[in-house]
Amino acid sequence: MDMPVTHSWMRICELSEIPRLGSRVLEREAGNVAIFRTSQDKVFALLDRCPHKGGALSQGIVHGDSVTCPLHAWNIDLASGNAKAPDEGCSRHFPVHIDELGAVHLCLT
Repeated sequence: MDMPVTHSWMRICELSEIPRLGSRVLEREAGNVAIFRTSQDKVFALLDRCPHKGGALSQGIVHGDSVTCPLHAWNIDLASGNAKAPDEGCSRHFPVHIDELGAVHLCLT
């Protein structure tokens, strides 16, 4: 029988501390993580690096459930980190959730 996957959650901030249609950056040595908030208050987390030329996705434009890289306008799906066709590539995504009090938690493992 397979064991369930256990996440180690880290509290990052309150939902209200991430601008709507914007992001917040968690700086770390292994690569910064961008935490995005959509207009519908959905939250996603991606490695803050476009798979094309390494642009900071946190500086991009959030629209729907995507972010557009500020360097070359690649559209990245926030849920998966995959570039949308015709572009190809992927930015690592991280599990994220909002608790009942509105705190945003991130799993980096």
